Amino acid sequence: MEYQKGACWSVGELAAATGVTVRALHHYDSIGLLRASGRTPAGHRRYTEQDLQRLYSIRALRSLGVPLGDIGTVLDGSGGGPGPVKDLLLRQLEVLRVQAGRLEELQQTIGRLLERIDHQQEAGPTDFITVLERMSMFEDYFTEDQRRELDERRAQLGPDAVDESRAQWAGLVQEGLRQVDAGVQATSAEARELVRRWDELGSRFHGSEGTKAAARAMWAENSAELSRALPWTAQQMHALVAHLEQARDAG
Repeated sequence: MEYQKGACWSVGELAAATGVTVRALHHYDSIGLLRASGRTPAGHRRYTEQDLQRLYSIRALRSLGVPLGDIGTVLDGSGGGPGPVKDLLLRQLEVLRVQAGRLEELQQTIGRLLERIDHQQEAGPTDFITVLERMSMFEDYFTEDQRRELDERRAQLGPDAVDESRAQWAGLVQEGLRQVDAGVQATSAEARELVRRWDELGSRFHGSEGTKAAARAMWAENSAELSRALPWTAQQMHALVAHLEQARDAG
């Protein structure tokens, strides 16, 4: 959709342009977090550029681990100026810079590996392990402190508890897919209970809110790749992640 200065969007147009579901936009409206600044003569919502910036702030704060119920207080307490949005943009820019640095490291590593092969030098397992480590999505989403936190929690749980948690997680996936197939509303008590159990299980491994948010972002943005090692299709996992996110927003 081409943007023009002073443009307004209907709820459907805003959802299509941003990837935020209509249901989530309606929920934000119902709790007073994001209300359309304009209305048509017929009473239909029209979102403005200012509303679009607030939506960005909401989603950015959510991705940084701020609970939905606290986001309004954060935004409304900022005075509505450009400062908070600028701060969020700077934080996201720093994340992108870190990721760009990792991509540069990966490019250099692969380049050196290609040079060794071109000169008929043996490329051993260690070389490929290094490449794989730097390709890891895990490093793209979790900070060093968060990775340390995950490792420590896994060690504290022990292998038996980790295996048990995996089995419970598989059961939650099956339940979530059943809800998706049955058309269970994300705002229903059944869906919210699934999210509660899902997040409770995740809390065994993800202690801080930042680590939880990073794990959700990794799943939401890479469900297709991650599903290749699972007994469910990419489409199923994508639908499940969307269902959980909508239920979480509704909670």
